[in-house]
This record gives sequence, C-alpha cells and structure tokens, in this order.
Amino acid sequence: MAKSGNQKGKLLYLAEIFHRETDEAHGLTLAELTERLAAYGVQAERKTLYADMEELRRCGLDIDSWKEGREYRYRLASREFELPELKLLVDAVQASRFITESKSRSLIKKLESLVSVHDARQLQRQVLIAGRVKTMNESIYYNIDKLHTAIGEGKQIRFQYFQWTVEKKEALRRDGGWYCVSPWHLRWDDENYYLIAYDAEADRVKHYRVDKMKRILLEAPRLGQEKMARSDLAVYTQQLFGMYGGQPVRVTLEGENEMVGVLIDRFGKEVPVLPVDGTHFQAFVDVAVSPQFLGWVAGLGGGLRIVSPEPVVQKMQALVQRLAEQYCAPDGDKTSV
Repeated sequence: MAKSGNQKGKLLYLAEIFHRETDEAHGLTLAELTERLAAYGVQAERKTLYADMEELRRCGLDIDSWKEGREYRYRLASREFELPELKLLVDAVQASRFITESKSRSLIKKLESLVSVHDARQLQRQVLIAGRVKTMNESIYYNIDKLHTAIGEGKQIRFQYFQWTVEKKEALRRDGGWYCVSPWHLRWDDENYYLIAYDAEADRVKHYRVDKMKRILLEAPRLGQEKMARSDLAVYTQQLFGMYGGQPVRVTLEGENEMVGVLIDRFGKEVPVLPVDGTHFQAFVDVAVSPQFLGWVAGLGGGLRIVSPEPVVQKMQALVQRLAEQYCAPDGDKTSV
C-alpha cells in the first residue's frame, strides 16, 4: 500500500484519537482506528497499527484492550488526571469568586480537553452548580501574572487602587495617586486574592485585593527583606477577619462547650482553650479587632461572647447599641427590616 502524505504524523494522530475518543468505558476497534486515521489522510493496516500502538506504549501511553464479541477494542486506560480529580477542579473554578464567568468557561473548556469526549459530558454537567457572585475585573489574571513576576524578580511595584461607588463605577483611591510597595506573597483568603507587601513609607506589612489593582508597573529592587523575615505571615493572615487590617489584640472569648468547634474551624487546633465549668469554656485569640470580627462574634447568636479586654467589650457594646437604634423605634417597638 502506498504511503500517504500525512504518514509522518501518524503516531501523533493516533495518540490524539486515543485521548479524544477512548477512556475506561469506551474503546475503538482496529477498523474504527483505521477509519479515524483516514479522516486525517493517513492510511493504516492492521499489522502496522499493532506496531504503532506498541510504540505509543513505549512512549508512556497506557493503551490496553478487551474482547467484545468477536473483536477487540483498544482504549487509553489511564491519564495524568482522573475524572474525579477534574471534577474537583471544575467545581473549584466555577465556585471561585475571583474568576470571572467568561474565564471560568474558558478554563473548564481546557479541563474538558484532558479527558475523552464521553467523560467531558460529565464535566459539563458539573458546571450546573449554584450560581455565584463573580468578580467583574477580567484583568485579575494579568495582575496575578505581573505580581508573580515582580515577586520572582524581587521588584517593587507601582499601581493604582480603586473602590466601587454607589453608582457601581470604579473610583480610584488617593484621587488616582499611585501606591508603591514591595510585593512578597500572594494569598487566597475568603474567596479573594490578596497581595501581601511591605510599605517602606509606613514601615509595615500591608495587604491589597488583587482584583482592585490597576496598571501594575515593575520598579526598582524591592525592600523589606528584614521586616518580612521577622513576620510570621501565617499568624498575620489568621489574625485578620475578611482581610481587614488593625493592630492584633489578645481577646478572651467565653462560650458554651459546643462552640469549641467554631473556634477550631476559624483559628485552628492550637487556639488555647480552658474549661470554666462543665458547660462553658474560655479561649484566647489574637485578632485585629475590626467590624468584621465583631460581626462574626455577633453572628454566632450569643453562643460566644467577648470577655476581655474592656476596650473590645466596649466596642461590641457600641455595635449592639448602634444596631438596636438602627432597627428599633424609640419606644422599643421594632421597625420593619
């Protein structure tokens, strides 16, 4: 049989066919493989297909076969990613707030290419999970890439930072003025990406929402190596609620015993806990006392309360008073909310 012009790409075409059309539950016969190759302009014979598949096995493809009726079917039995692993990745992409809808679809499409067309349908069904509020800043992917470059090259960065207005428009902070910091780490916290950086002017570690950064430029060599070496970033981020900053304070919390799990989920098993009586305990946490922290405690519905220090107790009392005034009429009757 005369060789066709695409014969040099035969092994590549055959590998693509196995990746795209076969999996643990689906295989192709020799006749079907010959037909698929013909679509690429490649002629194949039974004896050469045996040799081709053996060559692909030597290259690392896990090709095996099983008998179905009077014929054998051949398949790619295993891949670098298993289907359950890809389902987890698809779920993570779809659920991530910092990934836009369009980028989610693009990434999931690429993940689908890692399995057969048959298994890809299962990944497509995985997309149909509850809708999430997604970021609207498409440039976050380029921001992350620039920040990784700056961190890798040890460069300072200059950027602008924005916030949303009630008109749902971007408004640059500092009247459009530039921020200049030394980037050291990226952290994914509370479904958002944050840059942890050293601010030389303030001589302190700060953090910034990556999706709110604009026009990132790389500058001179970064600063703050000694400051960052002395900082325990795991502790720094654990002390922040909703990544809102503030000076860490040792806060004593008291609650019913069943609330211990809530504290461990938030602060880890290392949180100091002491029994008060048979039904209550006290715990000691170092946190930046922000409205988010106070709201977290209030949201536990009285199962946990702040005992000390007194300034933090007073802040919680002021928050409760403010909420009472906001939602209750002067005579004590509740207004509609």
